[in-house]
Amino acid sequence: MLTSSNKLKCSQNNSLPISANEYNWITFYNRSGKGWGENWDTCLGEFAKTGIQGFEPSLKNAAQLKELLPYLEKYKIQLPSFYVGSLMHEEDDANKSIENILEIAENAKRIGTKIIVTNPNPIQWGGGPLKNDEQLFCQSSHLDQLGKEISSMGMKLAYHTHDVELRAGAREFHHVLQNTDPKHLYFCMDVHWIYRGSENSQLAVFDTLKMYGDRIVSFHLRQSENGIWTDTFNPKGDIDYVRFAEEVKKMGIKAHLVIEQCLEEKTIQKYDVVKAHQINLKEVENLFNS
Repeated sequence: MLTSSNKLKCSQNNSLPISANEYNWITFYNRSGKGWGENWDTCLGEFAKTGIQGFEPSLKNAAQLKELLPYLEKYKIQLPSFYVGSLMHEEDDANKSIENILEIAENAKRIGTKIIVTNPNPIQWGGGPLKNDEQLFCQSSHLDQLGKEISSMGMKLAYHTHDVELRAGAREFHHVLQNTDPKHLYFCMDVHWIYRGSENSQLAVFDTLKMYGDRIVSFHLRQSENGIWTDTFNPKGDIDYVRFAEEVKKMGIKAHLVIEQCLEEKTIQKYDVVKAHQINLKEVENLFNS
């Protein structure tokens, strides 16, 4: 059983602190030849220097959360949400994933976590066959089941996508959201994966916002220039985030904001990880609070 101090408790859903996803830090550390997570005291100490109050880790199991907890408390970093992978398109794998996620959720609930983000794994990362109709039905059914159990715990399960779900007419993406109960399964909109998965289409970004805005509980925020991720977030890039933020406000969407500005192979890095995230925090605050 995990325990926590009151200082680690997160605020209510509509006022969760801006967070940074763990993947950002992995890419920056890899670029500099360091290993993210090898020493949590050092890693989260550096994270705390950015001024970002929330952390969204990628968790594999409850033991990882237990390992993080003392350092989250030490540096007063909240855990409003966490990301967890899952296998949902085959019955046995889905049941194992549900059991694992519920165990993590039960422990995270004690420290005030509000949102659990999951992206069901494809059959094969980096290409390969797409899920067939039977597998998609299996996946949606189990996501709905898990979402119902998460809701009963006072938290929200949010569906996340990369680019593969947008293939073949986005049938996996739409099937999940069209065949699950909005009261059970919410949507974490990773804006740039919608953009990239739709062949770099801003139209797809804004259409997705219109179609599923009422289910969005969190945004993963990343920008690119000429199709390449930049090391810092700038509202003016490939995606018109100024317009995006305006639309979000018009629609009354109160979503958790998660910075996921990562490095990829062709990214030109101008700033170290701390300075980059300080810039990211300032830009996201100004964009969504102006």
